[in-house]
Amino acid sequence: MPRCRTHLHTLAGALGIALALSSAPLPAQTSPAELPEQMQTSAPDLHPDQQVEWILSGHILPGFDALAGRSADLAEVAQTHCAPTDARLRSAFGSAFDAWVAVSHLRFGPSETANRAFALAFWPDSRNKIPGTLRRALLADGNTTANWANAEEFAKQSIALRGFYALEQLLYDPELMSLATPPQTCALVQAITADMARTTAAISTDWHASYADELRTPSDRYRTTAEVRQELFKSLTTGLQILGDMRLGRPLGSFDAPRPERAEARRSARSLRHIRLTLAAMEPLAQALAAGDTDLARAVTAAFDKARSRADQLDDPALAGVGDPARRFRLETLQQDVTNIRDLVTSQLGPRLGVTAGFNSLDGD
Repeated sequence: MPRCRTHLHTLAGALGIALALSSAPLPAQTSPAELPEQMQTSAPDLHPDQQVEWILSGHILPGFDALAGRSADLAEVAQTHCAPTDARLRSAFGSAFDAWVAVSHLRFGPSETANRAFALAFWPDSRNKIPGTLRRALLADGNTTANWANAEEFAKQSIALRGFYALEQLLYDPELMSLATPPQTCALVQAITADMARTTAAISTDWHASYADELRTPSDRYRTTAEVRQELFKSLTTGLQILGDMRLGRPLGSFDAPRPERAEARRSARSLRHIRLTLAAMEPLAQALAAGDTDLARAVTAAFDKARSRADQLDDPALAGVGDPARRFRLETLQQDVTNIRDLVTSQLGPRLGVTAGFNSLDGD
């Protein structure tokens, strides 16, 4: 039974609200979370032969360029504005985080090299390693702190000390913000942001230097265009799985045991923003892969429109209200919308492309 219907019989107190939500017309999209300006927000009518080039030039390359640029800006800001509550630092952090979420479904190629994606995004942190790792770092001796300025040495640190999710806790967790002296905290902020800038620059450079051409002219890593489409299709389906099962599923937990503390980036109240950004980022990829089939392209657009409009109705930035029956129903309904997109993509888009979702890192052993 779909998740959003699992506990409807227990929602007697919210049934009237639920029925009203399910029958009411959806509002127009308000675009609260914009993609990086370089990325195309929708795919034009394409011939199937243009799919790969458009996805590269309109989606992948500008997305990773934006990530590298915004991460470099963040590292630069941190050199002079490194206090966790500094408004300029937090603004630069949010801008860079937006850019990461917009490409977070593209976990192949240069993102996989040297575990770069994990160095940027150690999430979910199912064993809660990040807080303890940050505490130990903040209380470390001067010799350890001195090593942070060395790029190679910092890259050897625990993955839980690196990337967006460690930085988010450092900037927004009250205990961590005040645990160490300002110079110690500042040094760690600067080390993390500099490491992120180097990592994102390496990903962008590798895409431009070689990996984009491997998708354009398959010969070695990808032997045919069909294999390239398979990779891109897998990115789409994996992104939808992460959205439904993790960004929505983890905080939802179960009806009897909701888990709001598992919401992504809840400390900075970005959980809902990431859901909206993910939908906005994956729609043009799905549209481009549906090129050449007008009916399917329209179905894809309609399915994303429904989910995105549903997300725009929500007013719970950190998904803290998952224990409230009415708010929970809204999230479960959105989760079902995401499931419907995934089913459409798997059952219709995949066969049309002659590909399957294939194995991904979320599938287990």
